[in-house]
Amino acid sequence: MQWDGATGVAAFSHGVALVAFGALAALLLRPAWRQRPHARAMGWSAVVTALWAACAMAEVLIAPIAPILPGVADALRCASWLALLMRLSSAGWRLLACAMLLPAAALAVALQPDASPLLHAGLPLASSVLGMLLVEHLYRNAPQNTRWGIKFACLGIGALFAFDFYLYSDAMLLRRVNPDIWAARGIVNALSAPLLAMAMARGPVWTPGLQLSRQIMFHSAALLGAAMYLLAMAVSAWYLRYIGGAWGALMQLACLCGAALLLVGVLFSGAMRARLKLFIGKHFYQGRYDYREEWQRFTRALADDAGGLSERAIQAMAGLVESPAGMLWLRREDDLFRPATRWNMPLPDADERSDSPLCRLLAVRGWVVDLPEWRRQPARYEGLPPPSWSAGVWLIVPLMLDRSLFGFICLALPRTALQLNWEVRDVLKIAGSQAASYLAHRASADSLAVARQFESFNRMSTFIVHDLKNLVSQLSLLLVNAEKHKANPDFQNDMLDTLSHSLGKMKHLLLKLRRDDAPDAAAPLQLDQLLMRVVQLHASSEPRPSLELCSAGLTVLANARRLERVIGHLLQNAVEATPRSGRVAVRMQESDGAAVVELSDTGHGMSEQFVRERLFQPFVSTKAAGMGIGVFESREYLSEVGGQLQVASAPSQGTTFRVTLPLHKESEHGQE
Repeated sequence: MQWDGATGVAAFSHGVALVAFGALAALLLRPAWRQRPHARAMGWSAVVTALWAACAMAEVLIAPIAPILPGVADALRCASWLALLMRLSSAGWRLLACAMLLPAAALAVALQPDASPLLHAGLPLASSVLGMLLVEHLYRNAPQNTRWGIKFACLGIGALFAFDFYLYSDAMLLRRVNPDIWAARGIVNALSAPLLAMAMARGPVWTPGLQLSRQIMFHSAALLGAAMYLLAMAVSAWYLRYIGGAWGALMQLACLCGAALLLVGVLFSGAMRARLKLFIGKHFYQGRYDYREEWQRFTRALADDAGGLSERAIQAMAGLVESPAGMLWLRREDDLFRPATRWNMPLPDADERSDSPLCRLLAVRGWVVDLPEWRRQPARYEGLPPPSWSAGVWLIVPLMLDRSLFGFICLALPRTALQLNWEVRDVLKIAGSQAASYLAHRASADSLAVARQFESFNRMSTFIVHDLKNLVSQLSLLLVNAEKHKANPDFQNDMLDTLSHSLGKMKHLLLKLRRDDAPDAAAPLQLDQLLMRVVQLHASSEPRPSLELCSAGLTVLANARRLERVIGHLLQNAVEATPRSGRVAVRMQESDGAAVVELSDTGHGMSEQFVRERLFQPFVSTKAAGMGIGVFESREYLSEVGGQLQVASAPSQGTTFRVTLPLHKESEHGQE
């Protein structure tokens, strides 16, 4: 990399850094300080930094003598501080070796002055990013009561890497190091030395371990492997072009395309992914599983709404051991276990009794049955033969629910060799219990859905009986008044209208019994015409209802039959609750963009407690022959169409029902 003009300012700046870190090293390596935790390691990092500052001064003063020396010293300085951060985090030697890869690559590039400027700046830039991440991890994972002691160390080391990030990101952009930024580097580094001294003087307690998730390790290893593979293929393609002559370009392009296709195939290979996960878990971690990550993944798989729960349970269980196939067996009503669902595996035509050897091993002992082991060592399984249908099955995992066997999952052989130790068995048992609870909950929900269907049918029948009761009441009133008004022509006309309406209602009920219980479609409806029709049907009643239309032409969106039944029921209740000398009135008006229908009577009324606690409860009524569901059904339907039903009543003073329905407006281009 080209350095544009080193001046005396740069020499002075790095001279200050040499003095500062030299003093820090002398302080930390004294016998009185060396007994403090990590004081010796930080002291040697200060020594390396002081040597780096000395090399930077040499670059300014005697550049022709040692052109590669500053780059080498810079890589060693970065490596020393990264190693210190790893030691402060109590990381193992494997993670330390991984962290040293970037400084080692930077050192190799520094020994090649003719290398690309992007490499000279990119590798130190990546090292500075790694350093800032480690500083953040060190501080974040420290207990709250220990951060007082380590905050100055985090500030000091973080400042070293933050300034390097600024320096090399600018160099990456401009393809050269800015001389002013490089000259200030020594002073900025020197400012970190007092912070490190203060931190060590406080005697901090460092965080007890560096934790990298398995997902981070897996993706990092896959990315590193892909990068190394592509680099090797690029070198091979360049070599083919170099020696290939006229065929060189063709051979290079074919090599690159073939390498890319092979890489994609490997990355999407389940077996390769399984081997990589097993390698990382075996060589970098004490336990095989990241329990937080695995439990979140397993729970998400069971809670997902996509696909069937049974198949998702098999896939989630198979993912724990990298199995590519499986099947689920569940207990049925006849106390037999039968295959219920499969995933990439055919279902056998077989069943297992609850007292069979397999079910006894699963239920009584809670074993995760290893079929290859059963075939090799039958004595461990009481000398019993394995099930005849178990060909191709590797593991049988019990699904325990309330200490009883709810079912079991059979898994095929894994994509890569897996040691079935106690940890794997315990994870499978716990996952089996979790899957059993989800499957049992779904079975209960399905049973409840069936029960609700019967309930819906019974509820529909109840409403139909209620409608028949209303028709009987109307015909009874008609018969009572016929003796008194049978010679009146107006009464005769009203009687014929009432009989025609009752016949139509009965036909509608018969049709409703013959078809599915589906909600009737809503349509624009002229409310005043519906009210006139309902009031006309009760014209023969005593007292005779009156109708007052304060606003005409109001349109609502509802089903005509159902809304007519709601208004008719409320009006019928008002007539039945009011003596012949009383008054029943229906009034319609518009208020705040809604149609309001008030049905008031001067009947016996209801108490406030009855209205609040019992009026809208189904199967509760003040009438001897009442079903107690009419008002409940009315409120439910009005809520469905966006309306409301309110009531005001007092004993011996009467009742007023207030029906509020949103108006339906039609736009210029059609209905809104």
